[in-house]
Amino acid sequence: MSDHEAAPAPVSLSEAFKYWLKLGFISFGGPAGQISMMHQELVEKRRWISERRFLHALNYCMLLPGPEATQLAVYIGWMMHGVGGGIIAGTLFVLPSLFILIGLSWVYMAFGSVPAVAGILYGIKPAVTAIVVFAAWRIGSRALKNNVLWAMAAAAFVAIFAFDIPFPAIVLAAGVLGYVGGQVAPDKFKAGGGHGSSDKDYGPALIDDHTPSPEHTRFSWGRLIGYSAVGLAIWGGVMAALAASGGWHGVLTQIGWFFTKAALFTFGGAYAVLPYVYQGGVEHYQWLTGPQMIDGLALGETTPGPLIMVVAFVGFIGGWTKEIFGTDSLLLAGAAGATVATFFTFLPSFLFILIGGPLVEATHGDLKFTAPLTGITAAVVGVILNLAMFFAYHVLWPHGFAGVFEWFSALIGIAAFIALFRYKIGIMQVIGACAAAGLAFKLIF
Repeated sequence: MSDHEAAPAPVSLSEAFKYWLKLGFISFGGPAGQISMMHQELVEKRRWISERRFLHALNYCMLLPGPEATQLAVYIGWMMHGVGGGIIAGTLFVLPSLFILIGLSWVYMAFGSVPAVAGILYGIKPAVTAIVVFAAWRIGSRALKNNVLWAMAAAAFVAIFAFDIPFPAIVLAAGVLGYVGGQVAPDKFKAGGGHGSSDKDYGPALIDDHTPSPEHTRFSWGRLIGYSAVGLAIWGGVMAALAASGGWHGVLTQIGWFFTKAALFTFGGAYAVLPYVYQGGVEHYQWLTGPQMIDGLALGETTPGPLIMVVAFVGFIGGWTKEIFGTDSLLLAGAAGATVATFFTFLPSFLFILIGGPLVEATHGDLKFTAPLTGITAAVVGVILNLAMFFAYHVLWPHGFAGVFEWFSALIGIAAFIALFRYKIGIMQVIGACAAAGLAFKLIF
């Protein structure tokens, strides 16, 4: 029997730890790139999990609010090594990005006005605008399969653009419409372009198609109630500690409360929740400005880890600008804000897997109830398009329509979109080229 035909040897927790740590430092490319990395390494090369079991887990994660790549890592880690394995996988997927973003956010706040840094950001901003437009097109091309879904996307755009309706309300309405539509006209709300099954065979896997689910993944009411209680206790305990130290209206407490809500409405990925983060972080709490939000997304695009880690930047700027520990401890304040934002954004993701995973493992059939998700995804396209328009306005007319039009920014943005759309160039390469163009422009002019 060849090595390819033999099932791989059992994987120790320390070996899995090393892999998840490595992934945390190299997971560039957004959720699609991260999922592709995990598939290539865990399904094709190491054969820790079979193709069908991998896709089954991914389908569940796609239905959840929150970053699906992170949740997939938690799911696989949990299947292999229990609760501890899931926590290790998810934490190491996020932790390197948190430390890197804290460092970059400090550089941004301390040295952002330095000409070289300002020039790099000048080039990156229109690139980010192009990336968001491209994201709207990419999601829309997959999700808007008929006139009903197009109409829902248009309605969501009008709702947030013209009436400033909160993002959670749009998500809730779209989910209800999707559910009703799935009952009335199911053919209009079939999930299209999703992750289906595959006939590819990479050889026997450690967790194969017909491998019995490990005992710790089997459903029991005791586990469901226990994990739910522990999760709520952790959330409530940290919130109570923040409220005790800074009051309910303290900056850190409000960061925790706001990002808890954000975590529950991140259907459709990071781009979908950005408008909600903008509404709260910029308009309501005024932790940061609109242009700073664009810069934060730029930093999030250039670091490993989930794109939703832009919340760490928002938390950092909020802690820094509000000077929560005084004027002499701005870095500590920013780091605290970033850590709190990250903790409350990702805590629900861990709980969704540990609580819902056993229900999913109880059957390896296709998941149902996708109609609400289809409706939400359609609405998300309209919301993302609104976000792109907001970014474009601040990038091209930084001082308002009465100010000067930034023609070079427009050229960079157009070139970035063409590179992404026509030539399929990677996001990192596009951002790097645009940063170099912005730096050269500012140094020359």
